[in-house]
Amino acid sequence: MAKNKFSKEWVMQHINDPFVKLAQQKGYRARAAFKLTEILDAEKLMRRGDVIVDLGSTPGSWSQVARERLVGKAGVVDGRIVALDILPMEPIAGVEFILGDFSLDEVLEQINQTLEGCPVDLVMSDMAPNLSGVGLADSARIQQVVDLALEFALLHLKPEGALIVKAFHGSGFSQIVESFKRHFKRVVEIKPKASRFRSSETFLVARTLKRPSAK
Repeated sequence: MAKNKFSKEWVMQHINDPFVKLAQQKGYRARAAFKLTEILDAEKLMRRGDVIVDLGSTPGSWSQVARERLVGKAGVVDGRIVALDILPMEPIAGVEFILGDFSLDEVLEQINQTLEGCPVDLVMSDMAPNLSGVGLADSARIQQVVDLALEFALLHLKPEGALIVKAFHGSGFSQIVESFKRHFKRVVEIKPKASRFRSSETFLVARTLKRPSAK
């Protein structure tokens, strides 16, 4: 009964969520689009001509926002958007999608071939692991996902590039922040208005590498 009650409460909350309604009105595939929009506006990130990689992109709302910001007057993307996920994603005009797990060497090689050696302006990740409710186990899973995004960024970002990742407050969060500060000159925490009040999710924005990237 308790589980059913919780599920019904979540469904009602989702239906009545103003950001869900707004996403439907604007044609976004998920309310997460507004989280990214607020982050980009706050940090003045993403402009035409940028090369952007969207890790864990499905269903595609972050790639939709990226496309909006890169499209020129002729309706053509000025720059590049490469999206990646282990789940299929419905096509988005001007977005190059790769289906696969970027922790695997063959998928990383596919990304490298797609980028054609071009350094990246912005790596963004809205990825999150499946959480069990067991603190230490969940902390390890979160750390692993964030580390994957960080490692990818260190390999592909321009020296002045930026990384946006989703993390969660709790055990291990301060260690994640410290690891970012070791590699980037500026690291800020942002909890967008579109994040649910009860959620512990916090987005980290890291900018400008402390040392030249490997690319």
